[in-house]
Amino acid sequence: MPQNPERRARVLRLIAVLPLAFGFIAQPPPSFAQAAGQVRVKIVKAGLLLGGGAGRGVLTYRGKTYPFRITGLSFGITAGATIGRLDGWASDIRDVSDFGGTYSSVGGGFALVGGVNGVHLRNEKGVTIVLQGPKAGLELAANISQVTISLR
Repeated sequence: MPQNPERRARVLRLIAVLPLAFGFIAQPPPSFAQAAGQVRVKIVKAGLLLGGGAGRGVLTYRGKTYPFRITGLSFGITAGATIGRLDGWASDIRDVSDFGGTYSSVGGGFALVGGVNGVHLRNEKGVTIVLQGPKAGLELAANISQVTISLR
């Protein structure tokens, strides 16, 4: 350590500031990094003005699979009943527990015996799910939806 008190103070300040500087540069550890997961859902919907649906799915996240239940309500122009299989991705997941929660969506769809379904959902923890896939049945929908996902 230098004998000069001023120089000693500068060296100590530098030693104190270096960890802070490296803290701003360093990447967050992997457990805190946001990641994406693959999502597969099978859902059955029915309704007339007020619709409802329920289903099951699987989230594959960081090499592990997590089964979940999905329930939802929609309000708007809804008529018919369908069954669909959707595949897609969930993004901005920090921890698998972030995946569960209440999601909201505004969307629509049409099916006459067979059709294509797509949905974009976002929950209160910032997780976004984008799904698409075929559906079968008869439905006309343009509505606001609220979906609840609970991990099993």
